[in-house]
Amino acid sequence: MKNTLTILSTLLCFLFSCSKDTGSSSPPTNLVVNATISADNSGTVTFVASATNATTYEYEFGNGSLQIVPSGTIIYKYISPGTYTVTVTAKNASGKSLSKSIQVTINIMLALAWSDEFDIDGAPDASKWGYDLGAGGWGNVELQHYTNRPENVIISGGTLKIKAIKENFSGANYTSARLLSKDKYAFKYGKVEARAKLPAGVGTWPAIWMLGSNINTVPWPACGEIDIMEHLGRDLNKIYGTLHYPGRSGANADGSTKIISNATTEFHKYAVEWTAATIKISVDDEVFHVVANSGSTPFNNNFFLIMNIAMGGNFAGAIDPAVTAATMEVDYIRVYR
Repeated sequence: MKNTLTILSTLLCFLFSCSKDTGSSSPPTNLVVNATISADNSGTVTFVASATNATTYEYEFGNGSLQIVPSGTIIYKYISPGTYTVTVTAKNASGKSLSKSIQVTINIMLALAWSDEFDIDGAPDASKWGYDLGAGGWGNVELQHYTNRPENVIISGGTLKIKAIKENFSGANYTSARLLSKDKYAFKYGKVEARAKLPAGVGTWPAIWMLGSNINTVPWPACGEIDIMEHLGRDLNKIYGTLHYPGRSGANADGSTKIISNATTEFHKYAVEWTAATIKISVDDEVFHVVANSGSTPFNNNFFLIMNIAMGGNFAGAIDPAVTAATMEVDYIRVYR
């Protein structure tokens, strides 16, 4: 009797085990994936996936993000506009899988996240701006000594004025200013827009640009650099938009130029739109340089803002001795996210 029960028990276990294995070994089929994009331009998408024999669903959202969703339904929010390829992999209990990809195009209404309108006369807002100070060439054999004196940087009449001056100062023949938001404001992805009027004079080199916030631990160019606007006084009205990163830096940087009118006598809008997929540099809303962004570039970390006028150096060249002063005026700088 005991042997009979043992045999019966073993047989039942075998039968149930076989039945379970048979079900789990059936691969997923009939995978269907649907996406409903929120109409409010918030970047929110409701994904629904279903498949026969599936027990879990793995979502890859096209931006490097992965999530495992047992039910197949998930609400996901993108933070950057763009077209994303979403891949869903349905899996059964034994690990067999079936994948399907769809594309979603995300439009996100950007909102003002940070700005300086330069409406209050006096020194720039210390809660928003710090300074690089001193001389030493700044890696480009430049000739200016940066200060935070009102002679070199001041807000008046509704604009920020960065002034380069020909004068003897601590061993340098020129002074200027370089403002930066480092350790005060940094961000990842969004749109930066600045309205500015640029200085004239051969040897001047004004710039509105960005550096990776990790520059103290990840040296340039590995930290990444985004030059929203550069202009050379020896080549009036040519606007440079440039990215520097490993393999594309210095003379081999990734950039383009655009010729505009009256860069030194009128205000123009200089901007960059930065997402996980692309970086677009524009002037007066006309895009003139586009770079594909990916996980292999350093442009997926926080960056801070910089505004300055350099004098001379490797890029700007020799300074015309007749240039005694040069001013960049900035009406505003804004970050939308």
